[in-house]
Amino acid sequence: MSEESSHVEWSGQWVAQRLGVGLEGDARLPELLGLALRRNPKRAHLLVSNVLGKHVPQLPSVVYEAGAGLGRRVRGLLGEADAARAVVLGYAETATGLGHAVADGIGLAPYLHSTRREVPGVAPVGGFEEEHSHATSHLLLPQDPRFFEGDGPLVLVDDEFSTGRTVLNTIAALHARFPRPRYVVVALVDMRGEHDRARLAEFAAELGARVDLVAAASGTVVLPDGVLELGQKLVAEYEAGSAPSVAAARRGGVSPLPAAGALVPTLPHSLNGMGGTPIAQRHDCPQARRVDLAWPAGLPDGGRHGFAPAHRVRLEAALPGMADRIRGALPAGAERVLVLGNEELMYAPLRIAQALEAGLPGVRFSTTTRSPVLAVDDPGYAIRSRIAFPAHDDPADGPGERYAYNVADQGFDAVVAVVDSTGDTPELHVPGGLLDQLAAHTRKVLLAVIPSHRAGGEPLRGPAFSSYDPEDVGWLLQDLSAVDLEAPTEEREEAIQSGGAHYAESLPVEYQPSERYQALYRSALDASAARIARAVGAVTETVLAERTPRPVLVSLARAGTPVGVLMRHWARHAHGLDLPHYAVSIVRGRGIDPNALRWLAAHHDPADVVFVDGWTGKGAITRELADALNDFPGFDPRIAVLADPGHCVETYGTRDDFLIPSACLNSTVSGLISRTVLRSDLVGPHDFHGAKYYRELAAADVSRSFLDTVGARFAEVEQDVALDVKEMAAADRTPTWAGWAAVERISEEHGIHDVNLVKPGVGETTRVLLRRVPWKILAKRGAGADLDHVRLLAEQRGVPVEEVEGLPYSCVGLIHPRYTRGATGADGKAVAAQ
Repeated sequence: MSEESSHVEWSGQWVAQRLGVGLEGDARLPELLGLALRRNPKRAHLLVSNVLGKHVPQLPSVVYEAGAGLGRRVRGLLGEADAARAVVLGYAETATGLGHAVADGIGLAPYLHSTRREVPGVAPVGGFEEEHSHATSHLLLPQDPRFFEGDGPLVLVDDEFSTGRTVLNTIAALHARFPRPRYVVVALVDMRGEHDRARLAEFAAELGARVDLVAAASGTVVLPDGVLELGQKLVAEYEAGSAPSVAAARRGGVSPLPAAGALVPTLPHSLNGMGGTPIAQRHDCPQARRVDLAWPAGLPDGGRHGFAPAHRVRLEAALPGMADRIRGALPAGAERVLVLGNEELMYAPLRIAQALEAGLPGVRFSTTTRSPVLAVDDPGYAIRSRIAFPAHDDPADGPGERYAYNVADQGFDAVVAVVDSTGDTPELHVPGGLLDQLAAHTRKVLLAVIPSHRAGGEPLRGPAFSSYDPEDVGWLLQDLSAVDLEAPTEEREEAIQSGGAHYAESLPVEYQPSERYQALYRSALDASAARIARAVGAVTETVLAERTPRPVLVSLARAGTPVGVLMRHWARHAHGLDLPHYAVSIVRGRGIDPNALRWLAAHHDPADVVFVDGWTGKGAITRELADALNDFPGFDPRIAVLADPGHCVETYGTRDDFLIPSACLNSTVSGLISRTVLRSDLVGPHDFHGAKYYRELAAADVSRSFLDTVGARFAEVEQDVALDVKEMAAADRTPTWAGWAAVERISEEHGIHDVNLVKPGVGETTRVLLRRVPWKILAKRGAGADLDHVRLLAEQRGVPVEEVEGLPYSCVGLIHPRYTRGATGADGKAVAAQ
């Protein structure tokens, strides 16, 4: 316990003397708790924790250990096996950080906290009412709706266990949907009366489950008769005689509690967008300086939608750097620094404060709150000062006041306000807003903004992510641009073939085409643009006629993305349709991104979703998608492709194996986006798969010119498209999987014995040459100019090209099997494993 939490005079003494309220039980209770008064029709007094980091600024290490220590006790109670299966639920707003720390102490347990922030398009899996709270409604919005599934223990964390009704109601509601044999309730203090203690045992028996309780201290609150009325009268009298006016508070003073029945003050018209300077034109509060935390891409800001062990690992690694950035922005000589979180946003600011505390012992931590509490400048009262400011995160319950306690009287050299991007609104920066209020009480105000993390994420769009127009594609991915993921080609190949790593765990170094190669690409595009336009039209018209008149195009990133954009453009050109288009990740051996599918199901009818890819080779991804969708009924597994030389699908533009110029390049023809990444330390169970945006390659980007060149040929191929569609409608397009059979034959003939190392078709062969270790290229005799770029790449990499008769594809790329034990070459001799 810190020196600050050992008071000469108990911070509940003022209330105790005037209302007769007292604490009985553990000797530690006065050390942990103070008392204050609030205007609440159900409970006049407020237990104010000295270690929670909500109302009382405290050492970050003390706040964190209060929760982590309880978590370790839970782990000891459960045993290692059950602790490893536990999930943790914290309560908004007061216990969000506490619950997170408890999850840490249990040992990397998945965490979720309830929230009062509604998220459009996200359906809650549950909710409950906190009867005595200032804001009663709680929502449960896990990104993964299966968060509560499983039979591992559920740990529920609140700051105090007063009657237990809220927690027991929560358990009952969740048990009806997600039954489990064991629950653990965790609180800093257990303040239940005798009747409520007996109720817990009865409840567990009725439920048929074990319910344990872990608390740092326990006791009861002594409440004399008539205490509610007496407390309300005392608040009213004190305000009428002593409290400054709201106007004074707006000038930077201490705000009184609103009088009974009074309207909560709102911003004047000139500040709320109804008059004066428009909100959109306002600038940051001049007293505050922004600090870029370099928050890791895709990392949740808290547990509102779930926080997985992988997230915790990433946060730990990033904390020292964040602390350094804040430390570098503090004024010279600053010793007393407050890191101020924002309502439910407690854990991330706490951990940042804890990292800052390591080199600056004068750091304290607390957060803002919704709860209105009377402030009395007396050492025997827990809330010595209060600043009030307008809500700045567009709350669902409308505008109102928010509060920061025990900040104005502390003499901090600097205050670091930490908010999420949803709360970084004009109201935060206006006169009378939080930053302006803080500036009146400290030498320096710093503002750190953490990107808001929404359940299921939101699609990334250009120009922030990709060089495509924002309406052309929404990427259901997380941005990993700041992560070093590239590895040398031979190193990747060895790891992949030896089983040491999956190909989706790293990225190849992006190929930088020579001028000669770029000239070949441009020549190929000019020669094939009309042919591509015709195939785009044919596949799009087939989808509209046979699948759905209002398709939701979902490209398989990244080869499918340019095709999906072109299909969208054709639908607009030919029919005036504005089709939604998204890109999702699918990984061989691991399936399609399930979180992306859940997002799609939440926002569109799965029956309208049409998956799009560039071409088929042997059909591995086609099979991968079909298998993955077994767990997602309603989605149609049939892929629509531009070219189907493998005869693996029934919806295509052509079955010719011809050069699609977008296959010639990597990111520079795909919106500057990398191939997708799936690695457990970067992608948690509730995250979208990841990818990088190569902004630095903008000078070489041809993504839009590719679209424009093909789109310019749409009008001239319309009649051909109509004929193609008519012919396809009459043809038997049943997949024969001829491509797969050919690959199996080639694999055996060349002694590879691994179909994954055989890449058929011009598109797949190009990929082999750009990002794998090619062994040899088989070219169909007389293939002609379609293979000019393949021959050039092979020449640059020293790879032989063998012309063969009767090849079912224009070419086939063979990956070097030298890393595969027991592999043999075409001559039957063993190939050395490396």
